[in-house]
Amino acid sequence: MAPVAQAAHGRRADLARLSLNTATTKHLTLAEAAAAAAAAGLSAIGVWRDRVQEVGADQAARVVADHGLRVSSLCRGGFLTTPDPDAAGAALEDNRLAVREAAALGTHELIMVVGGLPACPAPGAGARPYPSADPGAADPARDLVATRRRVADRIAELAPYAAEHGVRLALEPLHPMFAADRAVLSTLGQALDLAAPFDPDVVGVVVDTYHVWWDPDLARQVARAGAEGRIASYQVCDWVLPLAAEPLNSRGHVGDGYVDFATVTRWVRDAGYTGDVEVEIFHEDVWATPADRTLATMAERHVRHVLPHL
Repeated sequence: MAPVAQAAHGRRADLARLSLNTATTKHLTLAEAAAAAAAAGLSAIGVWRDRVQEVGADQAARVVADHGLRVSSLCRGGFLTTPDPDAAGAALEDNRLAVREAAALGTHELIMVVGGLPACPAPGAGARPYPSADPGAADPARDLVATRRRVADRIAELAPYAAEHGVRLALEPLHPMFAADRAVLSTLGQALDLAAPFDPDVVGVVVDTYHVWWDPDLARQVARAGAEGRIASYQVCDWVLPLAAEPLNSRGHVGDGYVDFATVTRWVRDAGYTGDVEVEIFHEDVWATPADRTLATMAERHVRHVLPHL
């Protein structure tokens, strides 16, 4: 279980657990995002690997520390579903690099988006054709069960390495509409089943409201995750309509859509989670908004919709 998040010296106590995920301020460098978070009174930042790799992990750690912030998580490892041995080896090596980056940043949590079906050549891309003209032929690249089995095998390969570096692999289930191209884990229950063979301090799960709000079994699975000590991260943003042409970019500010934040947050609280609450938004309008306004909106919505239920 994540430790109790505290406000940094001189930062807003009511925002002690609020963290800016750098995806929300997509066009800012890490230094710019860290400065914006600090200026808004935040004590934490969730970092994507593209921003880390622009400057290197050691320099990224210095940037964050110089702004008086802690790193709530590193996004992301994963994409472990390929059946090709060479590609699988490359994916595993990249994930080992992600583990080392997380350790260098001083975060315990490496967010894992496990990957979609091999039939998808890249996230958001059109499907590869069936390999056979026979309409009755099975296609291994569309086999969800086998794909999930490969994910389990590769998490097992990575877990000892993560443990050696003091990093937890935080499995993130994504909404089922992303099963083809981004994550064959679609529910919190599936993620917990995959995590079950491992120490909770080595393999945990992410509760991301955008991806799990719809799940009729969510209350029971959040409670299960808490009882097992596996909640590694609580990420929040809203489900807004209409969906964008790229559905990934359909996240909104807390309170702008359909997620019941009061209920879900209470479930997470009652499960014993005391860590940071990351705001991770993918939306063209949010990205086009000046960072100070985005952070101000984040803070106001956190205090109104999330904080009373933490």
